[in-house]
Amino acid sequence: MRKLLRGPAALLVGSVLTAAASAQAPVAPGAPPVAAPMTPPVTAPSAPAAPEVRPTGTAATVNGQAIPEVAVYRALRQFPPTHQEAARKEIVSHLVENTLIDQYLSALKVTVEDKDVEVLLNELKADLVKEKKDIAKELEGMMLTEAEFRGEVGAQMRWEKFVKAQGNDDALKQLHASNPDVFDGTLVRARHVLLTPGSDVTKQQEAAQKLRAIKATVEAEAKKVVEAMPATADAAAKEQARTKRSDDLFAAYAKEHSVCPSKKDGGDLNYFPRSGAMVEAFAKTAFAMKPFDMSDVVATEFGYHLIMVTERKQGTPKKFEDVKEDVRMMYAMRLREAVIAQMKPKAQIVVTPMTPGATVPTSTLAPTK
Repeated sequence: MRKLLRGPAALLVGSVLTAAASAQAPVAPGAPPVAAPMTPPVTAPSAPAAPEVRPTGTAATVNGQAIPEVAVYRALRQFPPTHQEAARKEIVSHLVENTLIDQYLSALKVTVEDKDVEVLLNELKADLVKEKKDIAKELEGMMLTEAEFRGEVGAQMRWEKFVKAQGNDDALKQLHASNPDVFDGTLVRARHVLLTPGSDVTKQQEAAQKLRAIKATVEAEAKKVVEAMPATADAAAKEQARTKRSDDLFAAYAKEHSVCPSKKDGGDLNYFPRSGAMVEAFAKTAFAMKPFDMSDVVATEFGYHLIMVTERKQGTPKKFEDVKEDVRMMYAMRLREAVIAQMKPKAQIVVTPMTPGATVPTSTLAPTK
């Protein structure tokens, strides 16, 4: 996604790393991270040891604007063949959303000066010289022409300019005040059952019904355990029995029915913060729940979820000045989501399916630090 990437070296690899991240766990339950919105430090990748053929063709079009296959390839080659088909869908989705963002900014006539782009390019070159690397070789290794790279830098700078204009201090302070658990370090731990009914309405109804049936069964069985306890049992003992039965049974259902890799752990996603680890609908629901309560069906782009929070670690309140950059990052994420929500429903998007059985070689990109 278009997000705030700090440093020119990050600009070099930001689009590829973010696209690849959007096809890996754990950003979204049962699917990729998104990409986690906080960008880790990165190093520019070395060129592959053997020459690669630059892919041709179009991976998708967005309102008539082509997304070249090579843009998908840059991220896809980091995945082993067995994961490429699933990863490609997420990478293409990410690039489609980037294109929608760019089209939105173009419609608003958000521009950056060529001289400002040149400043960043010069900073990048200087950084690479210090590391005894050559920008031409780095771009070649990424299958990026200089014109393509300039386009990436320009798009990034337009987005940052837009975010800065929209997210003034008043807006950021309001976001901070209304979301204390996002910035104070509060964590929750949750299990979930994930079903992927796709876009078929009948299958969606069946999936929702199945998840609600699981919830009803867990609640009924937990209630039976409490009712079977001696009349002398106190409230604490009853609650302990209820939560244990709920947790055990929910985990069993997750192992049996969930399609998320977390199924092997009974759907356990471990601890996660309010923002930056899970998609918004999932995180918002989980943070509004008390431990061992279950949600209704939660729909995200990854499928239908039934969530049960198992623990909550309360954080420490933070002053706005101490977390201002984190607030800005979250503001940018939510602004992006709002733009996508506005643009995507009316967009004409055509995706070229991956050729059955086709794979791309695994990349020799240097690992991120």
